[in-house]
Amino acid sequence: MGDRTCIIDLARMLNLSPTTVWRLIKRKVLKAHSSPLCPGISETCKMTRMRWVLRLIMDYSIPHDPTYYGMYDFIHIDEKWFFLTQKSQRVYLANNEPKPHRIGKSKTKIPKFMFMAAVARPRWGDDGNCEFDGKLGIFPFTNSVAAKRTSKNKVKGTIETKPVKSVNQIATRDMMINKLIPAIKEKWPPHVGEKVIYIIQDNAKAHILQSDLEWQQHYKQDEFTFVLTQQPANSPDCNILDLGFFRSIQSLMHKKMPKTVEDLSGAVMDSYKELHPKTLSNVWMTLQYVGNEILKHKETITTNFHTTRKKIRG
Repeated sequence: MGDRTCIIDLARMLNLSPTTVWRLIKRKVLKAHSSPLCPGISETCKMTRMRWVLRLIMDYSIPHDPTYYGMYDFIHIDEKWFFLTQKSQRVYLANNEPKPHRIGKSKTKIPKFMFMAAVARPRWGDDGNCEFDGKLGIFPFTNSVAAKRTSKNKVKGTIETKPVKSVNQIATRDMMINKLIPAIKEKWPPHVGEKVIYIIQDNAKAHILQSDLEWQQHYKQDEFTFVLTQQPANSPDCNILDLGFFRSIQSLMHKKMPKTVEDLSGAVMDSYKELHPKTLSNVWMTLQYVGNEILKHKETITTNFHTTRKKIRG
């Protein structure tokens, strides 16, 4: 395959002229193919993904009519970097319209903010109106710092908003206890009795577990019980935010074309609020479709897993 990466090498390999090879491509006798590099998932990880999906299906519906739980008590959280601008941005101009000139200090070090977003499944009434949009909040990881010196833009001592360069467990724990839990208690739809809410997160090192000592002091408040749960490893398609919601926010944010870091934070939050609840609801339906695709390969995965285990034991 290494000798087929360009027309000249292919022509030399076939003992033909490059022009003849080009004609064969035009006649569709030969075709170009770009081979993407796909992430590899181990058999153990595939089994974990399958078990995770099976836990989302009601027991009494198996095997005749498998039906997913409503997942109305699930909250998906995740972090994402939002960049001030893109390296390349397409716009459509009139014939006589001047081309926009965008400048920046560096193409590789574009200003960025990290946000933590939390979403639940939207709820719709019998009349089709949205009773709960599922958007619990999007919170930036920032610090308020006083300016050390006077410049043309600010006076010494002016409070500035600076992004947190490294998000660790301390920052994540503080965000979840002081921002996420109050937002859930404020926006969660009314419900009779105790509310047990499962918070789904990935396996990043910056995330805390349910056994975290400080989290154990706050996971029960009023009538709420918050349970931290990890999604399968190497499975961004099992998280609502990575599956499509972050991409929708990012598309709306870039349309606003923020100029400064302060504008970036406001643009992200405005885009989060403007996104229609139907878009979020569609992503939840897509999650069930992903679960179906994982279960389609159940027999193959099980066979390969047992074969691999026998080899390891042998």
